[in-house]
Amino acid sequence: MVEFKPVYKPFGERAILVEWPEGIDVVILKDITSFIQKIENNNIESLVEMKHGYNSLLIIYDVFIKDFAKEIQCIDKIYRSKEIIINTETVSWKIPVCYDANFGVDLDLISKEKKLTKEQIIRLHSESVYTVYFIGFLPGFLYLGGLSEKLWLPRKSTPRLQVEKGAVAIGGGQTGVYPNESPGGWNIIGNSPIDFFDVNKKIPCFAKAGDTIVFYPISLQEYKKIKILVDAKVFQLESEVVND
Repeated sequence: MVEFKPVYKPFGERAILVEWPEGIDVVILKDITSFIQKIENNNIESLVEMKHGYNSLLIIYDVFIKDFAKEIQCIDKIYRSKEIIINTETVSWKIPVCYDANFGVDLDLISKEKKLTKEQIIRLHSESVYTVYFIGFLPGFLYLGGLSEKLWLPRKSTPRLQVEKGAVAIGGGQTGVYPNESPGGWNIIGNSPIDFFDVNKKIPCFAKAGDTIVFYPISLQEYKKIKILVDAKVFQLESEVVND
């Protein structure tokens, strides 16, 4: 098992930022989520919230931290503990995506830039298994790592002011789905008819960090049929529980 030396930094007066080496790496993700579970198991009374990204964890307290060095020593002791994390269960989700030209508004541009046919782009995008690293930007926006390097493309220099709900996009070495209409600078290649965030559900976003996503192509007709089922709240996503 890889041993990291996270760097701890004060972040304002009530938070500590923990940083790992740069990179989109499943090993780092597991180290971060393991650390989060250890902290949760210690029931720190003053803890308010924890937020994490690819390589960082922000630990937020509801009190001013009087002695950062002492608090950092305390949480690093938790990080170094040999506590066994019991909950390693993740879920593999299958997500339908329509790559029709009506939705994939940047497919022509990507095809030209990467010298790939649209069919090759769709195949490369839908044959990978993506890991959910974290949720952010918008509620239900999954940051997914695992994109084929053949599809790596910079974000647009000028973001669109309006991206459709369900737009499937790629940016840098990542892919993701816009859960709601919003501005956005990633390159759009398709659309998924399912809801990624529903505030009326007990768990508004079905996926969590560590889960995996597989996209499968559907036709425009299939998209319309699934959309009707989703709007009627009767569509069931295919999924499988995975024990690591």
